[in-house]
Amino acid sequence: MTRNSAHERGAHLEEATIARHDADAGGPPDLLAAKQELRERIWATLSERGHARFPGARNRIPNVTGAERAAERLRDTDLWRNARTLKCNPDSAQWPVRQRALEDGKTVYMAVPRLAGDDPFFLLDPDDLGDRTPRQASSIKGASAAGRTVAVGDLEPVDLVVAGCVAVSPDGSRLGKGGGFSDLEFAVAFEAGLVAEDTPVVTTVHEDQIVDDGEIPTVDHDVHLDLIVTAERTITCRRAPPHPAHVVWDELTEAKIAAIPLLATLRERR
Repeated sequence: MTRNSAHERGAHLEEATIARHDADAGGPPDLLAAKQELRERIWATLSERGHARFPGARNRIPNVTGAERAAERLRDTDLWRNARTLKCNPDSAQWPVRQRALEDGKTVYMAVPRLAGDDPFFLLDPDDLGDRTPRQASSIKGASAAGRTVAVGDLEPVDLVVAGCVAVSPDGSRLGKGGGFSDLEFAVAFEAGLVAEDTPVVTTVHEDQIVDDGEIPTVDHDVHLDLIVTAERTITCRRAPPHPAHVVWDELTEAKIAAIPLLATLRERR
């Protein structure tokens, strides 16, 4: 068996055992079904066209070809140049973004996958990475060694939010892998005074992840994008500010709250 074949077989096995991220999501069933249908379409397109990198597209924020070029294009924007502190998702698709942030002397707060643990963010200080390069420190594995986990109360206000997406549209709508983690991160950060209603939110994606306006099912509390960056172009989104920024408790299942200690703590304080 070739190395590529082994990787593909491993990816298929992994996909067969990974639970869907929206398994504990709340909200209207028809809305959840429509979102999942779009996810499946995007994942299939990326896989069929060879744009999904190992370990495959399904059930995740897909790591796509051209991610490095997209990160370089983001690096050339005013939003990037003006930001000193970033909050970024932990997915492989945005690994090049986190790397370049550290290379450019920016502080990076990276969410712990699925917001697990009492301290749900990694703090990556570009001046304190130990013996690791920005590339090494900005991986999920590297962040656990080069950074430290911090509570929301220990974070400083951020200038730019980087979100991982499965699908996006020019009007600023976004679709994640399910579970609402990006929206929860933003809402929690807002309640802690770390982001504002007009804090820019950006993403890097492949062209195959861009769909027409109106194709992404949304609700009022969804966080929208200000900028979409691919390897080929930069899209300034046509959304009306401000961002919605509150935890919608009625749409959180007990399973979701139990899985994220921070949510349980916030509910106790209400």
